[in-house]
Amino acid sequence: MTGSVGFGVFSLEGQPPRAGFRVGSGILDLPANGFGSEFAMPSLGSFLARGRSAWEEVTARALELVRSGADLVPLELARPELPFEVADYVDFYSSLEHATNLGRLFRPDADPLLPNWRHLPVGYHGRAGTVVVSGTPVVRPCGQVKGAGDEAPRFQPSARLDFELELGFVVGVGSDRGVPVPAAAFRDHVFGVALVNDWSARDLQAWEYQPLGPFLGKSFATSISGWVTPLCLLEDRFVPGPAQDPEPLPYLQAPGSWALDVELEVELSGSVVSRTNARGLYWTMPQQLAHATVNGASVRTGDLFASGTISGPGPGSEGSLIELAWNGARPIRLGDGSSRSFLEDGDELVLRGRAGEVELGEVRGTILPARC
Repeated sequence: MTGSVGFGVFSLEGQPPRAGFRVGSGILDLPANGFGSEFAMPSLGSFLARGRSAWEEVTARALELVRSGADLVPLELARPELPFEVADYVDFYSSLEHATNLGRLFRPDADPLLPNWRHLPVGYHGRAGTVVVSGTPVVRPCGQVKGAGDEAPRFQPSARLDFELELGFVVGVGSDRGVPVPAAAFRDHVFGVALVNDWSARDLQAWEYQPLGPFLGKSFATSISGWVTPLCLLEDRFVPGPAQDPEPLPYLQAPGSWALDVELEVELSGSVVSRTNARGLYWTMPQQLAHATVNGASVRTGDLFASGTISGPGPGSEGSLIELAWNGARPIRLGDGSSRSFLEDGDELVLRGRAGEVELGEVRGTILPARC
């Protein structure tokens, strides 16, 4: 089994959306192959809610049909749709290297990590309604900005538009309000993973985020792959994560191997500008889920949790332009001879991931001019 593998929703010209199982450049049309009426819907929601045994059974059956030579819909004929209705969206800040890079940029004379960072997975609640499927164009956002020398803020298109390379996980089975989800129950609630691009307007964000965190600088668009790869196809890619010091509190302890070995790549307008690996994330997915629910918050089918920007330790492994170009001080050079400090209109971003022989569905998006 090679190439992109995952469940999603697609449509063909003149036909309603339905669920499919993608393998490489083909899609197994699930309702057309007898998988039931729940797969004839424009969302994977009903399937996700069925739980782990159903996920594994359907995945095994779909793979068997593909291997036995079932007819597949050519990928180029299909239009990807948002694979599930996003119930809630939470974005974390789980990469030690990314957090350290930003701390050095904005607090050069202080500890780059804030006091809480090594004690809990820092995160924020995003806007579920602006999560879009790969291929959806992204309009440059407008808002208030205020430079260091400005007497007052002004309203304008963002001049510091950025991408964020992230790995997300999708909740299948929800939980009861008031009942935390322990790290050990991760596989009972989480269906699979998908690549995520949490687009960021750094100039809007810099003016608005204190004291309550990201708002308009991130809520305009978040792109997700059209194909969600189930955990059951990634079991051999779980590896030990980085050492954590200090030892996490008991509710955040997750014995076993929970880091996901996924090679990641970012292409900007035809040039690969970053390569890294998700296995370096300091806070793992089970820890993220445990922390998000420890206060009694419930999860629902279709909840999307993203890792935050994934950066590595060396040059060229940073997962955002603000790091790659060091907040504009060191513009990066593209293959066509142009340079970038932040994204320009017409730029196309492509995020890719590979876990051994399994590729995650790519995330693609093109920047359109502002409309303000």
